[in-house]
Amino acid sequence: MNIPFKLFICAALITSLGACLKEPVDDGPGPGAGKKPVSQNWAKNADSAYVSLMGNFYNQGGKYYNENSAGKPDFHYWRNAHALDVLVDAFIRTNDPQVKTRMDDLLEGIRVKNGNSYINHYYDDMEWLALACIRAYEVTSDAKYKTTAELLWTDIKTGWDETWGGGIYWNKNRQNKNTPANAPACIIAARLYQLNQQAADLDWAKKIYQWQKTNLVDPATGLVWDGLDGNGTNKDWKFTYNQGVYIGSGVELYKITGEAVYLNDALRTANNSLTGDLTQGNIMKDEGGGDGGLFKGILVRNLMLLITDGNISATDKTKFVNFLKLNAETLWTQGTSRPAIIFGPKWTSVVTTTDLSTQLSGAMLIEAAARLKALGLIE
Repeated sequence: MNIPFKLFICAALITSLGACLKEPVDDGPGPGAGKKPVSQNWAKNADSAYVSLMGNFYNQGGKYYNENSAGKPDFHYWRNAHALDVLVDAFIRTNDPQVKTRMDDLLEGIRVKNGNSYINHYYDDMEWLALACIRAYEVTSDAKYKTTAELLWTDIKTGWDETWGGGIYWNKNRQNKNTPANAPACIIAARLYQLNQQAADLDWAKKIYQWQKTNLVDPATGLVWDGLDGNGTNKDWKFTYNQGVYIGSGVELYKITGEAVYLNDALRTANNSLTGDLTQGNIMKDEGGGDGGLFKGILVRNLMLLITDGNISATDKTKFVNFLKLNAETLWTQGTSRPAIIFGPKWTSVVTTTDLSTQLSGAMLIEAAARLKALGLIE
């Protein structure tokens, strides 16, 4: 995308959202500055992150988001699925019809770039898009999103077999099964059950959840392992997004069943996510660029679900709210490159260019802060 066109996009978005690619006003110092921070205008900050996404990553010709802010036009299915999720966040916050148009364009752009089909070789990639489409349907009532999610769900279910006691494969080579292909599938099944009240979907959600818990969750700590294959279970890869999707699956099943075991599982994993190998100084760890850049945002999204839908104690809610608030303040005051509003993989330092994945994680965090502010949970 050339520079004049970027400026055109920015100008159009300024009209819509009242924001632009310039340095936003910082309403107060970050954590550790020696005095109580003044409250941030998180909605304005989220507008700035949205404008940056459009101006620095959007591929107008292809109706998808480029690999990075330097204009590399490579298309990544699962990263664009999460871009749709971030557009849903912006639509919920603004109710702006132009954001809905961007959502519609992206859904079509994903189909075209994926060979005129939503069906993909990777089960987990399809799951991310299905989840984004379910959310899009819930907030717009546009049937094409539900139709797409159900199409994907039909294919995803073919990834299950009884090898290693069950579970959905990572991809259609059918060599390993992992958390990213199972916990999100549980969430899909649970959310489709809430939409359609089809008993089979709830059965799927419970079946997948139990397999995930039995095979890929440390019973002592709640740490969620990555995956398994014929050589055994991979317990070395400790990623934030694995924790997030297991938390989300527990919350969704708790909402349906009211059974405390699901909520307790989610809380145990959430508490483990705030410590140990997943944070440093209460800030989520740097997991690099590329695919890893998206991992923190997925944990953010599901911690938000625990806060808003989990029916947890006031003490627990305050703890998770404060954790997200600290991370958001740190990213905004220490890890945001201005005037472009670029987020890198380490939320305590700035970068000049970044991957779409890392930008999306930062945008998810800023949108989460805006949501917490709107709910009156932070100043």
